[in-house]
Amino acid sequence: MLSDPSGSPFSLHCTRRLPLSQIEAARSLSLSVSVCLISTRASRRSLRVEGSALPAPSSTFTASQFCIHSLWIGVSNTVEGDPGTHLGKRKGARHRLVWYRSVSVLKGEPLKDACRTAWPWILLNCSCPRGGRMAHGIPPQGKVTISVDEYSSNPTQAFTHYNINQSRFQPPHVHMVDPIPYDTPKPAGHTRFVCVSDTHSRTDGIQMPYGDVLLHMGDFTELGLPSEVKKFNDWLGSLPYEFKVVIAGNHELTFDKDFMAELVKQDYYRFPSVSKLKPEDFDNVQSLLTNCVYLQDSDVTVKGFRIYGTPWTPWFNGWGFNLPRGQSLLDKWNQVPEGIDILMTHGPPLGFRDWVPKELQRVGCVELLNTVQRRVRPKLHAFGGIHEGYGIMTDGYTTYINASTCTDN
Repeated sequence: MLSDPSGSPFSLHCTRRLPLSQIEAARSLSLSVSVCLISTRASRRSLRVEGSALPAPSSTFTASQFCIHSLWIGVSNTVEGDPGTHLGKRKGARHRLVWYRSVSVLKGEPLKDACRTAWPWILLNCSCPRGGRMAHGIPPQGKVTISVDEYSSNPTQAFTHYNINQSRFQPPHVHMVDPIPYDTPKPAGHTRFVCVSDTHSRTDGIQMPYGDVLLHMGDFTELGLPSEVKKFNDWLGSLPYEFKVVIAGNHELTFDKDFMAELVKQDYYRFPSVSKLKPEDFDNVQSLLTNCVYLQDSDVTVKGFRIYGTPWTPWFNGWGFNLPRGQSLLDKWNQVPEGIDILMTHGPPLGFRDWVPKELQRVGCVELLNTVQRRVRPKLHAFGGIHEGYGIMTDGYTTYINASTCTDN
């Protein structure tokens, strides 16, 4: 993991061995180049590096050597020069330098460690003019748009496909992360977040570690009964955290107004204790949470961190906040704004702590994963929902925490 000139981390994923001559040529470049541009536009499928320090006007590594897919997320200040005709610019005009958050090379053999360190060096040194500084922003062609994935309805198949064809869930970038020991001293200038989820009204025996901010990812009750919500709120009030941020889960039935509206129309009692509630008992049930910030498709800034919370999950036996996979869920994920530091959802994204051993299947949301990795890119994605999947993983940029507290039973 390195940092781009603006200070934001980026990662490079490469699975193709490069000739040592190309690596050495890359190392010969320096920050003194007056014109340099990295372009991996899908139409060209090539990596183009240009600069006055090169012995030739340009050096192009073409698609015959590897295939490139990348996410164009930022541009720098304009500089003088001629970056080439492939951008359709006239010679001598002022051009923008392009910065890529990640580049994935998906063809060929695994890259040796020497190459893996050389390519980030190319990105770092060839995309910054002398004294320049990259600025984050939206690329000229517009924002990243996430579409419904072709494997949306079958997350297990989606995981297999993307793992085999793109190595999307494989080391070294994707791996497990050990939790920080509870007694680890907090470094100066840091904020410690304590993440829990799926406590299901069983908080009496939980010993909570110290921290600054508590994040609860939903299912804090069994059915969302007002009495359960009050008990949970009292527990929150007893905790010493400076801030507490909470979202609902599929068990908070009374928090889902559409669900409750349909429930009262039914001629049978699937949830008898909930069905017996009067509308005035649950119309404003969120107001019972007086000891926390409750988020529902909304965000809050806490200690300088922008946090977004949303309760929606793929349909599962008709509980609260359930939506069909595909466009319905994607519409909710599209509401997540860019610039979020911490994303709180109740359910997991595909491939990260979403395995259900008893069913031998993945249950994470493909569109949620694509939203996290390709558009929002939070530093932390915290969730719960799948009790068996508790644990921490990373993809090299975002840390994923399944904070489920209760066991799978």
